[in-house]
Amino acid sequence: RKEVMEMFQYKKYFDEYCEENKLSLSLSYTMPCGYETAFGTFDLNLQTIFINKNLLKDKEEFEQAFYLFHELRHAVQYINPKSFNDIINESLSYIIMYDGTCYKQVGDKYYKYKINGDEEFLKNLYVSQPYEMDANEYAYKKVSELMGFSKELEQLYHSWIPKRRISNETYRLIYKEIDKGINE
Repeated sequence: RKEVMEMFQYKKYFDEYCEENKLSLSLSYTMPCGYETAFGTFDLNLQTIFINKNLLKDKEEFEQAFYLFHELRHAVQYINPKSFNDIINESLSYIIMYDGTCYKQVGDKYYKYKINGDEEFLKNLYVSQPYEMDANEYAYKKVSELMGFSKELEQLYHSWIPKRRISNETYRLIYKEIDKGINE
């Protein structure tokens, strides 16, 4: 008997989560422009969670679940910021990409800035962002509760933990640098 790879029921878990957390969101499997290589993203203006089913179709169910709950956590961070600490709230206005490209959201506008640094520093900067650390930790706990603990799930979680954690103080300095850079 051949085992068939089960497709994670995104919509079912999405709907349950939105109901539990009183969220009114949409779910889309069509990634926005520029996010074609991402597993998922959340767009606050569109109130939409985007999941890249194409990229995730060959992944195990726990991994598909991990990325859904990761993005759902981002939605809650933005929609209910009062339920999170100061550094997570401060970090929500800043998007820092793997290559050092940054965006600061001011109202509904995004301002671009570029941070210089070596590849490892910039990757750590991305994965150490307070809101990313929180979303990864949450997704790990949620999937463990839902599907049980596994070594594979733990490995996935650890793949998103920075080799060298960047301190909140360093982030505050970087945010100041970005603010200065976009106001020139």
